[in-house]
Amino acid sequence: MVSNGSGFIRHRRVSRSLQWSAQVRIVLATIILASSLQAARSQSCSITTANGSYGAVDILSGAVDDTTATFSINCTGTANQTVRLCVELSPGQTNAAGNRRLSSGSERLVHELYRDASRTTIWGSWGLATTSYGLYPIGTTYDLALGSSGSAGATLTVYGRIFSNQTTAGPGSYVWTMTTAPAAAYDYKTAATCPTGSRQATSSGSTWTATINANCNVSATNVNFGSVGVLASNVDSTGSVTVRCTDSTPYNIGLSAGSGSGATVASRKMTNGVKTVTYSLYSDSGRTTVWGNTIGTNTSSGTGTGLDQAYTVYARAPAQTTPAPGTYTDTVVVTVTY
Repeated sequence: MVSNGSGFIRHRRVSRSLQWSAQVRIVLATIILASSLQAARSQSCSITTANGSYGAVDILSGAVDDTTATFSINCTGTANQTVRLCVELSPGQTNAAGNRRLSSGSERLVHELYRDASRTTIWGSWGLATTSYGLYPIGTTYDLALGSSGSAGATLTVYGRIFSNQTTAGPGSYVWTMTTAPAAAYDYKTAATCPTGSRQATSSGSTWTATINANCNVSATNVNFGSVGVLASNVDSTGSVTVRCTDSTPYNIGLSAGSGSGATVASRKMTNGVKTVTYSLYSDSGRTTVWGNTIGTNTSSGTGTGLDQAYTVYARAPAQTTPAPGTYTDTVVVTVTY
């Protein structure tokens, strides 16, 4: 410090300048520290399972069977950034053709998972965060905007479909699983398209189920004896019963006695008012085995294959007193027991 006043003033100005410079450096250090802390909590994502159920499947109809499942993705990171997620579903168990398939013992039921409600784009996997699906090596790109809070979540839908025309699949409980999927590789959004991202989020795996119950469908064609003059001799005709039962399902086909008053399975009656024409239905072309509805006695039996199985009904109106002219009808109920 010098003894005159001007020297003292210069010293104070230098001292204040140095102090201000130190404060600026402290502020800058604080800003840099805050930025690095924000970056450290960025790009943290979690993903849940996507379990689905087709419920009870009417496999005999031959139609597709659809269902859906949802899962959630949640991310945190830098405010107002967008996270690009490359979301994958693994192949799980596949059949010989490479499609996903549900299993029940040795039985197989092909199904697939889609990204869209119209079920045209199969949801596959690049093999980034889960097993690669070679047949469909493309997952789904989803961009998640974090907003001002630096966190956001989304719910995604998986569209499942059991393929049509698998009628030969037998009854049972069917299961399909995929490990660590849904899964996603992710990073902040850039110009790069999926697959991209070095970070990964995986779930604990997902399970899809379906049930096929033992079932049978039946249809029949009418027996028509045509126009007859005098019933002086046997008049023969045929009809048919077609049964479709689930594979390996045993069944019995019974024919009722009909709606005619006093009719039995051995002597059915076509009626026109109070007048009748007697006839019988048989399971053999020789028309010796009456077809009735007592299981183990006079029904026809078979085992389902999942396909149509046709049975001929052999009809005969024996010689009898000819009633008055007219149209004579009867209604016989076909019952399939399985």
